Amino acid sequence: MENHLSPSILAADFGNLSQNLQAAEEGGARYFHFDIMDGSFVPNISFGMPVIHSLRKNSKAFFDVHMMVDDPDRYVQAVADAGADGITVHQEACTHLDRTLNHIHECGLKAGVALNPATPISTLSCVLPLVDLVLIMSVNPGFGGQKLIPYTLDKIRALRDYRENAKLHFSIGIDGGATTENVQEIIDCGANFIIAGSAVFRPNDQIAANVKAFRKIMGENPEGENKS
Repeated sequence: MENHLSPSILAADFGNLSQNLQAAEEGGARYFHFDIMDGSFVPNISFGMPVIHSLRKNSKAFFDVHMMVDDPDRYVQAVADAGADGITVHQEACTHLDRTLNHIHECGLKAGVALNPATPISTLSCVLPLVDLVLIMSVNPGFGGQKLIPYTLDKIRALRDYRENAKLHFSIGIDGGATTENVQEIIDCGANFIIAGSAVFRPNDQIAANVKAFRKIMGENPEGENKS
C-alpha cells in the first residue's frame, strides 16, 4: 500500500498559512491534515470550515479533515461543502458510528475513523469494511508537538495483522509525534498514512526541505495523483 505524508496545518504559521501550504506543496506534499477541535471533545479550539474553504481555492491537494468534535455527524455536509476530500471522525465521539461513516460516503468523501491512544482496535470490528482509513492517535488529542506514545505502535501492528487476515484494504494512519527520526519505524509497524505537524512546518523557512526529507524516507511515489 502506497505511503502518504499529510502535513498537519495546526503546526503552520497562521499568519502565513497559504504561503506555508504552498511551500509544503513545493516540497511534494499532496495531502494536508486539518484538525477541527471544539473545546469539548478535546481541551482546545482550533478552526472551522472557513479556513478549509479559503485554502481550497488555491490547492488541488487532498484535504484530510480530522473532526475532534462531539457528534461530528452534525458537520459532515458543511465540511464537505467547504472542500474536504476525506473526513475522519472519532469512534469515541460517535453515538452511531455506522451512520456517520455512511453519511461521509454519501457526501462523496473518503471516510476515516480515529482511535484515541487508550481505545482498543476491537471497538471497530463491525465497521472496518466501511472505512478508507483507520487513524491511530499516538498522542492524546488536543495539542500539537507531543511525543509519540510507544504502545500505540503495538496497536498499528495489531491493526495491520487484522487487515491482512480479514483481506481488507483500508489505510492505517498515525497522528502525533512523527518525525524523520522515527517515521521508518512507524512504517515498518504497518502505517502508511503519516500525519506530521511540527516536524514539517518548523522551522518556517525549511518547510519544503522537511517535506522532501519525509518523502525520501517514506518512499512516497512522486508521480502519484492527488485525491487518491
